[in-house]
Amino acid sequence: MAKKIVMPKLGLTMKEGKLAKWYINEGEHVNKGDKLFSIETDKITNDAEATDTGILRKILIGAGKVVPIMEPVCIIAAENEDISDLLTNIPIEEEKVESQRVLEKENIKTDGKRDGKVKISPVARKLADEEGIDYQSIMGSGPGGRIVLEDIQKALEEKSKVKASPTAVKMAAELDVNLADIKTDRRIMKNDVIRAKRELYYEGISQSEDKRIAMTTMRKIIAERMSYSSNIAPTVNFTISVDMTKLKELREEMKIDKNITYTDLIVKITSLLLLEHPLLNSSLDGEEIILRNYVNMGIAVALEDGLMVPVVKNAHIKTLGEISYEIKDLSYRTKVNQLTTDEISEGTFTITNLGMLGIESFTPIINQPESAILGVNAIIDTPVVENGTILVKPIMKLSLTADHRTVDGAVAAIFLQKLKEALENPLRKLL
Repeated sequence: MAKKIVMPKLGLTMKEGKLAKWYINEGEHVNKGDKLFSIETDKITNDAEATDTGILRKILIGAGKVVPIMEPVCIIAAENEDISDLLTNIPIEEEKVESQRVLEKENIKTDGKRDGKVKISPVARKLADEEGIDYQSIMGSGPGGRIVLEDIQKALEEKSKVKASPTAVKMAAELDVNLADIKTDRRIMKNDVIRAKRELYYEGISQSEDKRIAMTTMRKIIAERMSYSSNIAPTVNFTISVDMTKLKELREEMKIDKNITYTDLIVKITSLLLLEHPLLNSSLDGEEIILRNYVNMGIAVALEDGLMVPVVKNAHIKTLGEISYEIKDLSYRTKVNQLTTDEISEGTFTITNLGMLGIESFTPIINQPESAILGVNAIIDTPVVENGTILVKPIMKLSLTADHRTVDGAVAAIFLQKLKEALENPLRKLL
């Protein structure tokens, strides 16, 4: 039975989405559950799956268009099923592809060379191959632009007009230099070929073009939000070193039964501590500061073309095991574009961990409208002096960025000091 497929609602706040690309072409078979098209919103990128099996009979909305939720984007039906009733009152977008069709029909590159099959007679091709003639650049004089023997012979005559020493000819072949391009009033010599090759090299450098790629919707949003955060919030940055000896031992013990990570432990301990330091967990709304008695912990997840921050809701009341499972689940679904907008909304504090990349210290940018963000760095064996003795201990630096509009320097420093104590004595906070 024919069915309209609509722009899905990926979260409570979603009103529209950009149809980024189609995975299935019109007229192709699609199975239920196959990826049908990609959706970009102001928060996430996700894939819509086919809800039925059949033929993608009609694409109603082309790629790159913004579509309101529940708006039909395509029709899936049986191969010969009548879909005229479903097309009633639906504006069908026709893409303008005539210029592309003409270009493909002509099959000519903008640099003057043909792209694809070249019409050339067998005898002309044989002579061209034997004499090293590049027939791709020759415009044929035969029917329909076909290259014939006379065209190759003419190219040979032009080639034979060049006078060069045997050494120059050999070197030109080795260096891929066209002797006909070398302008001189005398016989072309070896040094002429070398000079021509050098000129070609530097000309290629001077005429090289920068590669330009279009920003994805995610990249644009990241740019806008980071610029906004940097411009609106006067920030203060703090760094403190933490002795990870006991936390490292605790993690090793827990890994026997569960794969608990440092991030899991830091999220749990930080969530509990934030309840005691509410300004770090607050946000500014006009002339009011919103203080919360709960912690929705954002976890920064790096993607190939950007960054997303899924949120562990009510992290302060969840067990360590629940936090560990949820972080792994959210991270996986972030990387395969399966998050909803609700799962990346309503964060109150963010943790970003670059320790696995060996980063020793950095300055994270606050995820507005939050008041602070915590950067977690690499654990490095470091010589420290303890009771007059030099010891090597696993030391990790924490990098805190706070919004000075809501968090004074002393308040942030005290929070970071308390967090250091909690991480260095984790059982006190966890039990």
